[in-house]
Amino acid sequence: MNPLIAPEAHARDARCALSVNVNKVALLRNTRHLGIPSVTHAAALCLQAGAQGITVHPRPDERHIRAHDVAELALLLRSWPHAEFNIEGNPFDNLMGFLREHRPQQCTFVPDAPGQFTSDHGFALSDLERVAPLVAQARALGVRVSLFMDPDPALMAPARAIGADRVELYTEPYAAAHGSAELANQLARYVAAAEAALTVGLGLNAGHDLNRANLTDFLRAVPGIQEVSIGHALIADALEFGYTETVRAYQRCIQRAYAASQAPAAPSPRVELSGSGRRPGGGPTS
Repeated sequence: MNPLIAPEAHARDARCALSVNVNKVALLRNTRHLGIPSVTHAAALCLQAGAQGITVHPRPDERHIRAHDVAELALLLRSWPHAEFNIEGNPFDNLMGFLREHRPQQCTFVPDAPGQFTSDHGFALSDLERVAPLVAQARALGVRVSLFMDPDPALMAPARAIGADRVELYTEPYAAAHGSAELANQLARYVAAAEAALTVGLGLNAGHDLNRANLTDFLRAVPGIQEVSIGHALIADALEFGYTETVRAYQRCIQRAYAASQAPAAPSPRVELSGSGRRPGGGPTS
């Protein structure tokens, strides 16, 4: 057991794991040629604070994560036996080369275009036949495969049929609805998709625009989530509060969701860290 790892990092089997996406650290670094902030150091601090994984999404234009970052993070993760490395990307662009070279514990196939601003939709049913051979290639490398998917119950069985191990539910629609009259309708979509995935034997991840204001409510409502991947909001919070306190705050959000399943429901605490520029929910809106 690595003595540097916070106790939270050993809770993978008990509750949802937190994987920190460090793309935005690289985006800031790339505005100068000084090598700061260090992506690898940021990842190490997050792991020390209790994150159970690190996620990167190296796009072909290298506007944030670059090939050397992937290599350095793969080396770092070897010293963290209870943590996982998740490499995201479009399998028809540059992702497969990274998988062959670094053999991460998990890859997440994402159907984004090379110049796309951010991931904004999951795979359609018509995509899956084309994706299937690449799922098989990744699994042959010993890499768990997760497919980035919209919360559509009808897509879960086809995703499993092509060999996917997990799906990552695209949560931006949920995040946009949080705090509005549309929230119940959105949560019903995610619950239905999660139940359909679990029924056919898929594992469940989730990510995109999750933050301290909405994470607990999502995990309380949606069954079976094994991992959340959070980048933009978490790194934005870390600019104010530091990596250590921010990761611990997100872990508290996760802990509250699981505590709620064992006790009478209570409203989520609305403020847990002080700081300017925050709405009452305690997290950024995007």
